[in-house]
Amino acid sequence: MTDGTRIATTRLGEHGPEVGVQGLGCMGMSFGYGPSDAKESRATLARALELGVTLYDTADAYGAGANEKFLSPFFKEHRDEIVIATKFGLAIHPDDPTKRIIRNDTPYIRQCVEASLKRLDVDVIDLYYMHRRDVNVPIEETVGVMAELVREGKVKHLGLSEVTAGEMRTAHAVHPIAAVQSEWSLFSRDIEANVVPAVRELGVTLVPYSPLGRGFLTGSFAAADKDLTADDFRRQQPRFNGDNAAANAALLDPIRTVARSHGASLGQIALAWAQQQAATHGLPVVPIPGTRKPSRVEENTAATRLVLGEQDMALLEPIAGKVAGDRYKDMAFTSAGRE
Repeated sequence: MTDGTRIATTRLGEHGPEVGVQGLGCMGMSFGYGPSDAKESRATLARALELGVTLYDTADAYGAGANEKFLSPFFKEHRDEIVIATKFGLAIHPDDPTKRIIRNDTPYIRQCVEASLKRLDVDVIDLYYMHRRDVNVPIEETVGVMAELVREGKVKHLGLSEVTAGEMRTAHAVHPIAAVQSEWSLFSRDIEANVVPAVRELGVTLVPYSPLGRGFLTGSFAAADKDLTADDFRRQQPRFNGDNAAANAALLDPIRTVARSHGASLGQIALAWAQQQAATHGLPVVPIPGTRKPSRVEENTAATRLVLGEQDMALLEPIAGKVAGDRYKDMAFTSAGRE
């Protein structure tokens, strides 16, 4: 199911830029998901833009800035056509370079924004996210510093990632938040209880990351420890390994049933479900599936035009409640324990 049609648009927040209703997660082009082909990744960026994808998502933590550097030439070439989103907040552990810590302190934020601007080689970042929340720093202090960056012309709009509904309301009172990024998919739906209603109330856009369950929902791998390369970080995620992976693989059966009825792929059903949450919950939703292949971008964007019926949605509804295993080995890096 692909037709090469440009996707529809929506707005980030009440006063943010207009973007395609599907963005592109760029992390895997140079980090996290094993070997990649730079030439094919660049072709993927170009094809995405042709299809109306204008929100491109990266972060300073992806390869210690390498992902931002990789994306820079494409961003410069198409600066007036795209919205650049990057993030701060995940720092390298001072005693162990293989580990991450969360930092939201003022000097660190200012250090990060300057470094990202330099690596991206741009004058301003369109959407700047707090990647993770440091609970030792009041969120109003963190957002206060981010608001200063807006006033200084270094950042246009602010975003938050993995925050609770309360944290979001507190942050929004300091400075308007354009977008909130959280994991949201057929496998991960905990944000629907509190975060989604708060996002709708505040007029914020929800940006689901990993809407394809890091590829698991596409059926592209069944067990990370057996099917993926040693440098693929999905091997560290509990739900994709061992008994959890075996149990979760069985949950793809209803997705296959729906896919067959629509002549679509599993990934397209997962994305269509994510896109349809905009109508279900009454708020703007811009999923950011990641891929490194032009053909996958075509497939993914076509899913924005796939409408699932009531029977389809009913078949998919029970899946999330049956998922085995946590999203991360250390859930302290998410908002789950604070909500």
